[in-house]
Amino acid sequence: MSHPSVSRIGRTLTGLTAVAACSAALLPTTATADPARAPGTQLASGYPNLAPTPPMGWNNWSYYQCGGLNEKVVLDNARALVRNGLAHKGYRTVTVDDCWMTKQRGPQGELVPDRTKFPHGMGYVGRELHKMGLKFGIYEDVGTLTCGKYPGSLGHFAQDARLFASWGVDYLKADGCNVPVAKGQSKEQAFHDLYAQQSRALRATKRPITFSVSAPAYFQFSGDAVWHRVIKWSAQLGNLWRGGADIAVQQSTSAAKWKSIEGNFRYNANLADLQRPGRWNDPDFLLVGDPGLPRNEMQSQMSLWAVMAAPLISSTDLGKLSPQAQAILGNREVIAVDQDPLGVQGHIVQQDGDAAVLSKPLRNGDRAIALFNGGNTTRTLSLTASSAGLPAASSYRLRDLVTGRSGRTAPTIVARDVPPHATVLYRVRAAR
Repeated sequence: MSHPSVSRIGRTLTGLTAVAACSAALLPTTATADPARAPGTQLASGYPNLAPTPPMGWNNWSYYQCGGLNEKVVLDNARALVRNGLAHKGYRTVTVDDCWMTKQRGPQGELVPDRTKFPHGMGYVGRELHKMGLKFGIYEDVGTLTCGKYPGSLGHFAQDARLFASWGVDYLKADGCNVPVAKGQSKEQAFHDLYAQQSRALRATKRPITFSVSAPAYFQFSGDAVWHRVIKWSAQLGNLWRGGADIAVQQSTSAAKWKSIEGNFRYNANLADLQRPGRWNDPDFLLVGDPGLPRNEMQSQMSLWAVMAAPLISSTDLGKLSPQAQAILGNREVIAVDQDPLGVQGHIVQQDGDAAVLSKPLRNGDRAIALFNGGNTTRTLSLTASSAGLPAASSYRLRDLVTGRSGRTAPTIVARDVPPHATVLYRVRAAR
């Protein structure tokens, strides 16, 4: 991680379509095609559905990256989740991202935790998290090296999966920074083969390990046909998938953080038809609580991620959360929209310049409606109840999930004077 201020996918996006060529030129071409798992085929019954609702938790990457990662940081943030009540509200998976290991494998080919960063080892981290009632997530790469140039799992899938299971790992985030492409193989085939091997290795452990696939992020600019196809097979191999660019990191400017949040929202909102209950589009981490983000922008990310049924994975210093940021992350009614058991991602039902309106059906028949003002001036946003997918009625019960105010509305639903970069999130039902 020689450039910690630039995100991993962000670095590869500068030449995303050249990733395979670069990998092939710089790294051994040890990947071999698996005809039985060619793109378009499926595992026997797909990866087990270990995430019936979008995963929630914390990951160190965006705030700490490699330089700030250590055992104390991970466990302190885990304790903060418990202490501030966010764990009780669903934020339970604590994931250690890249750079947790040494640069070389051990004498038996095993991954070796960096004892300077993790003096008690990773099994200890898992046990401590489990004692707190939390789940343990870890990071690896399906290629030869991780993005930070630590050993990848290629050639060691079964061995690494067994090691993770022995440590009590509950969640694996598998990146794809250094995937070599063998001669005669397409980039997509190479990615599919390695992610399929990882998927099978996790299943073989018999431990329920939620599997986060990063493959689609490496195809965001390969054309929609390819990108969407990669998402479809990722949904067979795992439980959630990173769709595109990394979210901004802590050192980024306030403007860059907002641009990143808005950009990831806009690409992810257009993938709603590729998600299904238990298989989640992941637009990356929540920056709520990060320095430089005003309340409207933090609330927008939380509300938009919730209406998109996105994983809610915080990546900030939870010990320094302001009361405002903690209230945003812990809003039970907004979390309930994200975690609704129907498991449907909200669709864009209306767009007007920088503004967008999304509607998400909920299990009890309500609709969650997000009215987002992405522009730089205050606007009044509205839509009809019918365009939101609500049944015909003379009036509707409406609750603002951020302010907590409830009332009735006519068949035209209005959000008045929405500030720049703000989102109004309503829960609406037909009045009886």
